[in-house]
Amino acid sequence: MQADRLKIILALAPVLATLLAPLPGAAHHSFAVYFDPAREITISGTVTGFRFTNPHGLVVVTVEGVEWRAETNAPVVLQRRGWTRTSLRPGQQVTISGWQARDGSHYLRLREARDGQGRPVGSAAFGQSDG
Repeated sequence: MQADRLKIILALAPVLATLLAPLPGAAHHSFAVYFDPAREITISGTVTGFRFTNPHGLVVVTVEGVEWRAETNAPVVLQRRGWTRTSLRPGQQVTISGWQARDGSHYLRLREARDGQGRPVGSAAFGQSDG
């Protein structure tokens, strides 16, 4: 009886592993696919959200009633540059510069963020080829 159960479990293991395997995540994309290196912009507004998550963080800023999203680097890269989960908080004034999305939407790749007093957030700006 025990041997039969073991055989069944071993026979079903590959099927169960396949069913329980995580679905593939979103592929990491190239800067040049989504962002235009010739379209550097600067926006100033109020932080309404900050996600410190993989594969890229996200800063949400409201500028004159319009929501902008700024993609950041991965948390590990942000941390190397002095960022933490609390570097930006809802209600905080911020100025963000970066490269706008190729489709002209209210989306950009963050190069630098400054707080309401003009102080840099973190220790250094980001480049187009930062991970």
